[in-house]
Amino acid sequence: MTLFSFTLTYTEIVIILCVALLTGMAKTGVHGAGMLSVPLLANVFGGQLSSGLMLPMLVLADVFGVWYYHRHASWHHLKILFPWAAVGIVVGTITGTYINDQIFKLMMAITILVSVIIMLWLERLGQPDKIPKHKSFAIATGIAGGFTSMVGNLAGSVMSIYLLSVRLPKNAFIGTTAWFFLVVNWFKVPFHVFAWHTISWNTVWFDLALLPLIMLGAWLGIIIVKALTETMYRWFIIVMTIIAAIGMVI
Repeated sequence: MTLFSFTLTYTEIVIILCVALLTGMAKTGVHGAGMLSVPLLANVFGGQLSSGLMLPMLVLADVFGVWYYHRHASWHHLKILFPWAAVGIVVGTITGTYINDQIFKLMMAITILVSVIIMLWLERLGQPDKIPKHKSFAIATGIAGGFTSMVGNLAGSVMSIYLLSVRLPKNAFIGTTAWFFLVVNWFKVPFHVFAWHTISWNTVWFDLALLPLIMLGAWLGIIIVKALTETMYRWFIIVMTIIAAIGMVI
């Protein structure tokens, strides 16, 4: 079947519909769902093209996350993260120009696996006074977040590590993440359009057709997050990240 110039099998269409649903869920608090959607879409379109195809989906879904959780953002952390994320995006754009699809997928897998290891390590430490809180940690997170967001839309794992480590409450965690990705994803659009040429009118119309499923996912995400306590939510994020890592490797 051909949709907006993309030739797809029925199985691939089902996978894409699942990706749209997971993307919506990710933007209203179910962050591991977003990391699950990355390997799924990469298996259909390849690494770099899937990165560009997913970006308009993310931009659409970001609106719902910010609309619902905008009051809970920690602007103290965001002010530090934003400029360094921009640096990471520029570096990611340059790097992505010279690597092939196989390396893209490998970088995605490594990012998720390293994220899982670090998050489990932070949980084992447990004590807030042992968690890195120096400004350099935030700067490194910003650069890594921008870079991984550009090369594979995988900054969710990086942000989870940082925001779990500084022990933000559940709603502040979601609100801060929502604002971070709203700004970062819009900033990435010109690089995908003019440097990588992975976003075209066909990809935009394709993603707009998925908007109803993105909205449904956002609604489901709100329901799931409301049902979880603070502790349950922390472990929910970790478990979802582990599942995403397994999905990328196998």
